[in-house]
Formats: sequence, C-alpha cells, structure tokens
Amino acid sequence: MQMGMHTDTERCVRAVRSKDARFDGWFFTAVLTTRIYCRPSCPVVPPKPRNMTFYPSAAACQQAGFRACKRCRPDTSPGSPEWNQRADLVARAMRLVADGVVDREGVPGLAARLGYSTRQVERQLLAELGAGPLALARAQRAQTARLLIETTPLPMAEIAFAAGFSSIRTFNDTVREVFALSPSELRAKAPRGSLGAGGGPAAGTPGAITLRLPFRTPLNPDNLFGHLAATAVPGVEEWRDGAYRRTLRLPYGHGIVALTPRPDHIACRLTLGDPRDLTVAISRCRRLLDLDADPVAVDDQLRTDPVLAPLVDKAPGRRVPRTVDEAEFAVRAVLGQQVSTAAARTHAARLVRAHGDPVDDPEGGLTHLFPSPEALAAVDPDTLAMPRTRRATLTTLVTRLADGELRLGVESDWPQARARLLALPGFGPWTVDVIAMRALGDPDAFLPTDLGVRKAARELGLPSTPAALTARAAAWRPWRAYAVQYLWATDSHPINFLPA
Repeated sequence: MQMGMHTDTERCVRAVRSKDARFDGWFFTAVLTTRIYCRPSCPVVPPKPRNMTFYPSAAACQQAGFRACKRCRPDTSPGSPEWNQRADLVARAMRLVADGVVDREGVPGLAARLGYSTRQVERQLLAELGAGPLALARAQRAQTARLLIETTPLPMAEIAFAAGFSSIRTFNDTVREVFALSPSELRAKAPRGSLGAGGGPAAGTPGAITLRLPFRTPLNPDNLFGHLAATAVPGVEEWRDGAYRRTLRLPYGHGIVALTPRPDHIACRLTLGDPRDLTVAISRCRRLLDLDADPVAVDDQLRTDPVLAPLVDKAPGRRVPRTVDEAEFAVRAVLGQQVSTAAARTHAARLVRAHGDPVDDPEGGLTHLFPSPEALAAVDPDTLAMPRTRRATLTTLVTRLADGELRLGVESDWPQARARLLALPGFGPWTVDVIAMRALGDPDAFLPTDLGVRKAARELGLPSTPAALTARAAAWRPWRAYAVQYLWATDSHPINFLPA
C-alpha cells in the first residue's frame, strides 16, 4: 500500500468487494446514490463500481457532503498507517491534529509548531487529504462526541465541550450532519448497557470512561505489553489484573489509563481530571501501543529474509512499544545507558519520588506523574545519585528540553531531532536510535549495537558486528524497528512475555 491509494480506483474496488479490513483507514468509500461513506470492510452488499468514489480521509467525505455509515462506523476504524511511517509535513501535521493541537491552539498554532505558514500547511493537507486542518479537526471532534454519547451518561453539554466544540449548537449541527442523527438519537440507539459499562462514570468513578481501541490484525501482545510491564517505573506504571496501567500528563490536567489486550481490540479505561483531555489521551494510548501500524505489510517485508521468516511465522503481528511522553522516554533512555533493566527502573523511581507530581489512584498503586523536563532542569545536579558523566548527560538533556531547543514531540522532524540528540554530551548511536524508535516513532530505527540484538544475530547466524549487521539489515527497510522486536523475542528476557 502507498500514499494516494484512493486514486487507484480499480484497486479500491477490489478491496471493497473483498471486504478486507486491512484497508480500513487507508481510504474511504463514498456511495453516490445513498450519500453515505463506509470503510472498505463494510458488511453491506457492495454498490456498483460506477456508484463508488474514494476519499483519503473521513474529513474529505464529510466535506463533500457524505454521512457516516451506521453499519460499519467508518469514523471508528484504525488510523492510517501512513502518518506513523512518514516524517514529512503532512504526516507531522496529522499527528498534531490527532493530538488535539488544532482544538487547543488553532491552525496558526499548528503551523507554528511545524515551522511553516498557515497557507502552506492548509495547501498541502488539502492536496493530499482533500480536507484542511479545520475539517480534519472537526471530523475528529465528531468521532470523540460519538464515543462519549454512546459510552458515557455525561450530559450533552459536557460532551460538547469535552469533544472540543465551541458551542452546543455547533455540536448538535455537526453530529446531525455527520451521522444523520441527533445526539439524543445516537444515544438512544447505543447498545443496551453500554453507558458506564466496564466501570465508567455510571460505576461511580468520577471522570472514568471505558472504550475499545481498534487495530489491524494480527497483533501479538506478548512483547508489546511484556516490554511495558518489565520496564515499568514504580509509581508511574504498573501491571495489575491483566492490564498495563500508568499516569498521563495531559494538556488540561492529568489522567490514569488501564490498557488490557483482547483478541479483537484493546480495552481502554481512562480516568481524566478534565474531560477535554479525552481526544489527546486516546491518541497517545494508540501511539504507545502502535495500534495504527499495518502488520501485514511489515511482516510480508520481513518474511523475505529466510532468517527472519520463521520468527515472523511463529508469532506475527509484533508492534513497537512506544511512549505517551517523548521527553519522559528520553530521560529514561539516559537512565538506562549501560545498566540493567532493574537498575534503570530504580534510577527512574528515585527521580519520580523526589520530583514527580503526586496523583491519587484509589484503584491501584500509581502515585506520581513522571517529572517534567522543567522540574528536572531545576534539580541540583549534585543531588542526583549517578556517575558524573551520566549526570552531565541528563542535566544537559532536560535543560534543552525545558528551554525548547530540543523538541521530541509528534511534530518533530526526525533527522533534525536525531542530529540534535547526537550533538549532546553522552549521546551515542544506541541512545539516539532507541529514542528514535520508541519516542519519535521512526519505524526504520535500528539498534545494531544493542546487546540483545547482537546476541540474537549470533544465534541466528547473522553478522554480529554493527557495520555488517547494518548492511544485512538494509533488506528489512523501512521496517527495521519491527525487525528489532523479532530479534529481541528470541531471548527469554521478561520483556518478551505477558506477565503472569
């Protein structure tokens, strides 16, 4: 699959006729006779090809006057994998839109973060996606509104503002236009028992929302949740009752999320201090678990190597465990330099207890938010219990993050961020590449100097020196970060297994 798939009419028609869920999110089918748009896997009888037209985004469909299908609910399909594997202007803009920047800062704020004019951003989004940033943000608000209407008992006025609408009237008009139902009609049609189900607000926990996060199959949860649980920082993260739980630092407040792997979705339970943070919290959880990846495309490429093929066939669908906070991960990467997983957790827990913001978690053992770069930049370096060189590396990093000289957020330019990281004292290839892989989200980041990767390479008969292994890994591009997951999985380290 590739950028602009919606322009290949013949291929799109084949995908619709086969009802292949793998294509959900890559393009949307609009039916000219009914004025309804669907995901490719819609269960209804496909329309005649002459009655189909194809769009690259739900926002483009809505802007063209089509309503969302009530059967396949195209607004709830996984996001396009395109935005996770590219680092150009459009991909960076889409990641920021998903992070709620347009709702909080407007189009000028979006453009400023990207370093372009508003006109340039609008022109490029319109050219590739058929919709500008305001239309894309509107589509996202509609999706969030539908989620809240159908899964919580919140009053409609609270839902309107939580979803990012500026007024009740705009909320009502948008919901009716996109879904051909009023908000109250949408709620009436929600499955019985869904309001407050799974411990949502109806269960008595203020601000709690339970929802399903879709993904493209297959998804192997072992290394994904195993890695997060094995490296969890006490007080910030924990594995409890089959769920990975952690605290979240969000634009309007803080939150706590519990994520549980299921065969066909990830169960997500969010407790938010401010409901306006819902959209960004969902976006960050999806990013953390790499849920918008296209595992079939990844695995097909890696299977072309006869050494990797048996590993992929044994447990397909491995994802790259990422992060909900890029600055936090960069700090943790420094703390993990040349020490064991247990030692890195100990160092991080010490920082959390001393400098993290306390939170209340009546349902578990979470106690703090991870310290912000600003808080760590204000710490006296002499109080940090670590070697002097590591201390200098950490203090330089948090200072650069706090003053904005170094940006690692979803809007970051990957090559530029890599160059700035490499220029910092104490930052070698391993630290930069692991940040690129798990914080920046580069799907082609590679760790040829990593001990676990080199050990797996030796056991599999691959070259084990960094230069030779990098040369061999050229065939795995652009998915080398996923190849790393398969190589790591050859070991018995706890990161590769779901906790008991």
